[in-house]
Amino acid sequence: MTVLLWFAAFLLDMKLGDPPHWPHPVRWIGRFITQAEQIIRRICQTEISLKWGGILLWLVVVGSVWLTSYWILQFTYGVTFWLGRLIEIWLIYTVLAVRSLSNAADAVYQALRQGNLVASREQLARIVGRETAQLQAPQISRAAIETVAENSVDGVIAPLFFLMLGGAPLAMTYKAINTLDSMVGYKTPRYRALGMFSARMDDVANWLPARLGWLLLALAAKWQGLDFRQALRIGWRDRYQHSSPNSGWSEATVAGALGIRLGGPGIYFNQLIEKPWIGEAKREVIPDDIPLSVQMMMMASMMALLLFSLLHSLFSVMLSPSGMA
Repeated sequence: MTVLLWFAAFLLDMKLGDPPHWPHPVRWIGRFITQAEQIIRRICQTEISLKWGGILLWLVVVGSVWLTSYWILQFTYGVTFWLGRLIEIWLIYTVLAVRSLSNAADAVYQALRQGNLVASREQLARIVGRETAQLQAPQISRAAIETVAENSVDGVIAPLFFLMLGGAPLAMTYKAINTLDSMVGYKTPRYRALGMFSARMDDVANWLPARLGWLLLALAAKWQGLDFRQALRIGWRDRYQHSSPNSGWSEATVAGALGIRLGGPGIYFNQLIEKPWIGEAKREVIPDDIPLSVQMMMMASMMALLLFSLLHSLFSVMLSPSGMA
């Protein structure tokens, strides 16, 4: 029955995505982080105190999210079984980002197809941290593909992994960890001290999901008739050609499957950042590579759902009294 809730939430995400005006726990988490950061900055003025404040920020946010999720489910299941089921499905649905990621990438792709660079840059700016004002079509396509590849792990595979380990409360906790990293985990002067712990803990949380993503994305490439061997090879070879110890796995795998290069220099916060190239330029990047990367992400997401559902069912049987007899 538990696994059926996962499939219901996954299908709900595939159908609805993330309507901007609907209530969403991740947005609430974001507001909570902003308010907590403001309080910590008023108290902590030195670099060392900001580092300790960053640890406190992480503990308060992550602990609060787990406790809140756990007690919401306890309360709603106590009211009525079916209300608890509905709330559990809703919580799981909110941690997944298959449709919203697909829609965001498609908005960039459609603008490129129409030859509208201005619109494509505007759409890309919604989903990336780099400066987009001067990007040309190949650079826009590359950035969109990188976002899809990276968020295949952050937005789907990792939440499903933690869902398998600890249900909806742990999946929500992962989203809190990931949201903290996306809001304060920067190496800029403002966030270097405060966000250091959040960035490190996000690296820890994504360590295994990123490596599972390498295999799942390569299998997705094979299913699509793309280059499975290159996906595996480049994914392994260039896995550390990235500032993140985890993001390179998925980006390199997608680059290998498509036979293109990702990464390279980019402008972030008005500063040119020289990043290494990932993959091999067997051909130029084109806008049509964007939907191919989206298809890989969707297929890998469905494989992750099936894999983690199977593992959860096996563990449940093994740990049940009858299964251990």
